[in-house]
Amino acid sequence: MLMSRRRMGLLLVAPALPPAQAAARGDGSEKLREGRRPAPAVTFTDAEGREHGFQDFPGEGLVVNLWATWCPPCVAEMPALDRLQAMLRGERVRVLALSSDRGGRAVVEAFYQRLGLRELGLWLDPRGAAARGLGARGLPTTVILDRAGFERARLEGEAEWDSPALVAAVRRLVEPLPGEGTGRS
Repeated sequence: MLMSRRRMGLLLVAPALPPAQAAARGDGSEKLREGRRPAPAVTFTDAEGREHGFQDFPGEGLVVNLWATWCPPCVAEMPALDRLQAMLRGERVRVLALSSDRGGRAVVEAFYQRLGLRELGLWLDPRGAAARGLGARGLPTTVILDRAGFERARLEGEAEWDSPALVAAVRRLVEPLPGEGTGRS
């Protein structure tokens, strides 16, 4: 499902793996596009309705997934994102699954319970502000932010986030480039 957005020039053009290797994996890693740009200032809410932004997670790597319960590829990848969060526990990496469901907390909580998702926090973007700010062209879109606050990669579409190739890519990409420091301002 495509959503309207302003056209933004992106630096994210090089695949993480040679296309032939990535396509052979079939885990979605062939769609991972790497690059570097400052993360935009966006807001989203937690389950209690408090506003947050990426700056609220200083020193953490972020895997920001834009999704909705009505989006079949989004639903398909949520268990893998839950497992990814479990795998990265203790590594200062957080999966922020930002739901664009307009029904808010009640809809997302029921969905999490139905699928048995226990590791992911409940994060909401019902007006699509974060999705617009990140320049998402559709759902699901996942953006990886390093600990210094830079967007390092994005993947449009469904992926097996708990596959060895994508877990390794996340671990590598959340590390800031040399000389960047480790905190958001």
